[in-house]
Amino acid sequence: MVTIKDIAKACGVGVSTVSRVLNNRPDVSAEVREKVLLEVRRSGYIPNNSARDLGRNQGNTIGVVVRGTGNLFFADIFNKMTDEADARGFSIIPRFISSDDDEIQAGAYLEREKRLRGIIFLGGRFDYTPEEMSLIDVPYVLCTYSNEFGTLPDEGYSSVSIDDYRTAAEAVEMLIGLGHRKIAVLIPSISDHSIGELRYQGYRDALAAHGIEMDPQLVVKTGSFDLDDAYKNVKELAARNRTFTAMFAVSDTMALAAMKAIEDCGRKVPEEVSLLAIDGIQITEYSRPSLTAMVQPADEIGRKSVELLTDVLKGKPHRHIRLKTGLRTGGSVGKSPETTAII
Repeated sequence: MVTIKDIAKACGVGVSTVSRVLNNRPDVSAEVREKVLLEVRRSGYIPNNSARDLGRNQGNTIGVVVRGTGNLFFADIFNKMTDEADARGFSIIPRFISSDDDEIQAGAYLEREKRLRGIIFLGGRFDYTPEEMSLIDVPYVLCTYSNEFGTLPDEGYSSVSIDDYRTAAEAVEMLIGLGHRKIAVLIPSISDHSIGELRYQGYRDALAAHGIEMDPQLVVKTGSFDLDDAYKNVKELAARNRTFTAMFAVSDTMALAAMKAIEDCGRKVPEEVSLLAIDGIQITEYSRPSLTAMVQPADEIGRKSVELLTDVLKGKPHRHIRLKTGLRTGGSVGKSPETTAII
């Protein structure tokens, strides 16, 4: 593990200088400060600020690392976590990071800075290795995801999420039941070892199970969950390809951008294109038309994640929970205009 001495040696400065930079002291030049901070980021060094708190007892404090600062769905989960932790005699310290940041590094910093009892990772990768997670020295829970593409032993961590693959398949099967055969999918990536890949697999396999050949031209890959990217890519599809009668979006917010893009191209939702997504955040109930969605139980996800962590802190084994989604019928889904089929 990288030490403060390693940082000082790499930068050609004294240990005390590195310490002053890390503690945000003013008596360091801007040039030296920038050099030290760059080396800290490059090396992955984690300062152990808890040393000054050695005389204190470790409190009942849980850290929550939230990956994706603009994710409205996570806000509902986090609020429930706070309520549940308070009811169990714990306090929560959050750390909000962007989707591009490393949640493991952020969690390790938070753990050492605040002397945490445990950590909940709200949003993250699906492919951790034991070597990566060795930075975390306290029990942790993966919330809204698990480790399908990784190598963590099941007994080493807890998780709570929906079955992303099954939920996506059920969503597409609903559209098929309404007579749709040309079904597009809106997704960040089909091979990112993350939530998008699992939901894409559900989409693909649902089509295959019903004998429907997947059209690669209807796979809309945006590269991110960003609304602008979703809007731009769906608008391009709708402008060049008018054969699809339905779209499955892997998130509510992407679906909202898709709805605007489809209608900006002169097509109506749901009369010409049905739109179905996963999440069920409250704001999408107020779109026009309201969004039909497979609703994740946000309150239960938040409550269960705290329950799992506090159980482990009491000596109970790690567990993995998969929660069911429910269909919220909105106004964005209808029968295919090409058929009179019903469910």
